[in-house]
Amino acid sequence: MSKRKPYVRPMGGWWRKNPYFIEYMVHEGTALFVAGYALTLLCGLWRLSQGEAAWNGFVAALQSAPALLLHAAALLMIAYHSYTWFKIMPRTLPPLMLAGRRVSALAITAGGLAAAVVCSAALLMLVWGMTA
Repeated sequence: MSKRKPYVRPMGGWWRKNPYFIEYMVHEGTALFVAGYALTLLCGLWRLSQGEAAWNGFVAALQSAPALLLHAAALLMIAYHSYTWFKIMPRTLPPLMLAGRRVSALAITAGGLAAAVVCSAALLMLVWGMTA
């Protein structure tokens, strides 16, 4: 019996060897921006429950230059996260059949993105109409 230890391959950076894994890890990293923005909204709800002065302070903080830069970065990351979410969707769904033919992956992705854009626009118009 040999006293040599078997070679153990290091695990660091395993995801950098395959472009699919790189895209997946970036997608998972952008989820942190989604979670951060959810926490921002929860903080706003908490400040709203504390009264008008607390709410106005929260809104003033959101209108500062650093907050606007963070919101712009979050918007880009959330948009990328949404795109990759819908890009992965055809691989996670069972085959969709329409008129006896299989729906293409591109059509599923485009349909999901179109639905997200329509819902976002409807929500924006609803909120814009409530504040006007």
